[in-house]
Amino acid sequence: MSPLRRIREDIRAARVFDPAARSSFEVFLSYSGLHAVWGHRLANALWRRGVRLPARLISQFTRFLTGVEIHPGATIGRRFFIDHGSGVVIGETAVVGDDVLMYHQVTLGGTTRSPGRRHPTVGDRVVLGAGAKLLGPITVGSDSVVGAGAVVLTDAPDGSLLVGVPATVRQRDRSQR
Repeated sequence: MSPLRRIREDIRAARVFDPAARSSFEVFLSYSGLHAVWGHRLANALWRRGVRLPARLISQFTRFLTGVEIHPGATIGRRFFIDHGSGVVIGETAVVGDDVLMYHQVTLGGTTRSPGRRHPTVGDRVVLGAGAKLLGPITVGSDSVVGAGAVVLTDAPDGSLLVGVPATVRQRDRSQR
């Protein structure tokens, strides 16, 4: 997919996820969460080619501009939207699926300094509530919702609702988004 088509797809996703978005032009100019994702795509392309220092510098500059820190090694799916993108941290080995909605202050963090997978994997169509913390090499299944302020330390199957500290897994009522 061309970069221009990808940008258009991201803008459409933002307009779907955010009822406050009044126009595509406004989203393009002023949505810091999208700007962070776009900066990550550039940094990630360099990272995958082994151009590590420029990738990290782009990542840190994007963090400075947006308040969102996405490690250039993280894997981010399509139509990923960070609403009110401030204070978000996504670690190096994190994997985020397609059509994921993430609110501010979410952390996809590690719990070890060991090499290998040490950050969460988030499935497709997941909603991550404000201030949620997903820690360690866990997997949150597709179509799940993580409540605001939840601290997720264990795997959760598809269609889960995760709430509390530490988060408990419940079956999600699919009539709600």
